[in-house]
Amino acid sequence: MIPAVILAGAAGLLGAGLVSKYGRSLRLEDHPVARSSHSRPVPKGGGIGILAAFLLVCVLAHVPKGLMIPAVIVSLLGLAGDRTHIDPRLRLAGQFAAALASTLSLGLPLLYILPAMVFMVGTANFFNFMDGIDGIAGLAGLVGFCLLGAFACLRLPAGPEKTVFFALAAACAGFLPFNLPRAKVFMGDVGSILLGYVFAFGVVRLSRSPADFMCLCAFLCTFYADELGTMFVRLRDGEDLLRPHRRHLYQLLANERAVAHWKVSCGYALAQLVVGLCAWQASRHGAGPVLVLLACAGMGFCAYNFCFRRRIA
Repeated sequence: MIPAVILAGAAGLLGAGLVSKYGRSLRLEDHPVARSSHSRPVPKGGGIGILAAFLLVCVLAHVPKGLMIPAVIVSLLGLAGDRTHIDPRLRLAGQFAAALASTLSLGLPLLYILPAMVFMVGTANFFNFMDGIDGIAGLAGLVGFCLLGAFACLRLPAGPEKTVFFALAAACAGFLPFNLPRAKVFMGDVGSILLGYVFAFGVVRLSRSPADFMCLCAFLCTFYADELGTMFVRLRDGEDLLRPHRRHLYQLLANERAVAHWKVSCGYALAQLVVGLCAWQASRHGAGPVLVLLACAGMGFCAYNFCFRRRIA
């Protein structure tokens, strides 16, 4: 496992470096618009190194095709979206087709297939939507996949999935020097959607009880909390959820309050790590303690979120 993880880290670093240098000539460049959190053109698609790391490790670790092929498909759709506009309906159709293939490969009961598909597609897009400031997606991927890999070591000690999870954490670590504290390259949809999709697959694969599911979701708690809270605010205000925006809490902190991107990203990652570890410990005592913990953390996040929005309104 260790050589594969080292190779994955190198692939993440190399991919980010190459796109940082050649992104403009490859038509992989993000030009700032009104909703952007950056003020200069920056190459995007640096997550192609994360995709390369994923493919490499899948081959080396003999990962089932039910994970590898659908994940690559959604990532390549993201890469196409990094280069040109793709109709969101077409992208969603491809993501749901991939999620169907993944859930069928897991042999889930029929009743669970549709919820699992929605969860996988939703998490893939949540991760993408949260990738809006320097470092936030790379740090979230590093923390989330380290926790997921550690959990898999206990739950699936002989399975190849743990190698994939640790490899993606390493690929995120390799990517981060080009994205933090000041981005030389953005991860792009090719990386963020892949990370969200594989994370959700891991949650479904490792869950054997409601306590497991809630615990594993806690490993990405800050992304779920910010995205769901923002969706609530936008629905309350009558906004179209498909319209691009800049209303996530992390965006308001970085833009309206001018908090340095790295500080916001590190704060989110630290909260993610603390809540994730606490949820893991609580899961040893059943679903109840995990639910109470997540409810308290969620209420705390919501209270801060809405009080902050009211202050800047």
